[in-house]
Amino acid sequence: MPGRCAWAESSPLALDYHDREWGVPTHDDRQLFELLLLEGAQAGLSWETILKKRDAYRLAFDGFDVAAIARSDERKRAELLANVGIIRNRAKIAAAIQNAQAVLRVREEFGGFAAYLWRFSGGAPIQNAWQTGAEVPAVTPEAEALSRDLKRRGFAFVGATICYAFMQAIGMVNDHVIACFRWDAVRRLALEAGAAAEEERPPSSGGDG
Repeated sequence: MPGRCAWAESSPLALDYHDREWGVPTHDDRQLFELLLLEGAQAGLSWETILKKRDAYRLAFDGFDVAAIARSDERKRAELLANVGIIRNRAKIAAAIQNAQAVLRVREEFGGFAAYLWRFSGGAPIQNAWQTGAEVPAVTPEAEALSRDLKRRGFAFVGATICYAFMQAIGMVNDHVIACFRWDAVRRLALEAGAAAEEERPPSSGGDG
């Protein structure tokens, strides 16, 4: 059996999420918003609870279509509050809608949610090399900076701890322990993505002027 981060062994759902998704760098705006919404919904709960409800969230929140969620009216809010498949917390549901509206503003300013977010890791994944899960921090200066800026832009349920969990989930940080078989796999994915971005970057305008 391959080595894994200890938390992945807690359930089949956690194992599948760990092996397929956690820490894989993504620049897909819809996926980024999905994970931000789910991390906010998790506050005070276990990630296992959210994983069990993930399909219900996808249905309830229009496939995580940011524009559709941002247009939610009182009827939609009432529908969400009555949905037994999701966390029926009024503040968290309001935050999901508020955050969708904030994402639209960020997209307008930066050209995409991903373009905005990845600035907080210098444009590339932060590669850590933890020996054990006990070494992994709950928050970092980068997460604190992201949290402050998201709040300034009108986002909710984006405390520093939530932001760091979000950064781990979307691959802005590789926090697999080095004994985990995914540590090197995720590191290589990040290197490949970086090389591809470098190739696509237009050449600098050097010369004599």
